[in-house]
Amino acid sequence: MNKNKGFTLIELLVVIAIIGILSSVVLASLNTARAKGANAAVKANLNNIRAQAELVYDNASPNSYATVCGDPNVWKGVLAAGSAAGVTYSATALGASNYGCNSTSAGWIAFSALKTAEGTSVAWCVDSTGNSKGLAATTYSSSTVACP
Repeated sequence: MNKNKGFTLIELLVVIAIIGILSSVVLASLNTARAKGANAAVKANLNNIRAQAELVYDNASPNSYATVCGDPNVWKGVLAAGSAAGVTYSATALGASNYGCNSTSAGWIAFSALKTAEGTSVAWCVDSTGNSKGLAATTYSSSTVACP
């Protein structure tokens, strides 16, 4: 008697199909985790701006938030938040960009689009009053200095 050892072509194809299905599920979960990680990076970069903004405020004489957004270290944080979200900056106006910073003598605001929406929030905002929250849009007037 001649017994063949090994797998049939059908058995091999079934195993390959199962591996393909499992890998697609894992990759879908991985992409979701990456997007959430990018959103966390946006939030962290914007929250780090708060300490630098207070240093700028303390160093101004008289104390003022007017130059916060002109500070290179604050702007680096804003750029890092936008970069983490994968968006580009439009310098035309505060309301026309995916991320930005605005400051007056009374306060400041920094915001960035999120990589992926979290519920109704498509952007994240921090301001001089201590707010740190999600927003439904990234358009603001040039006089806005508090997260809406």
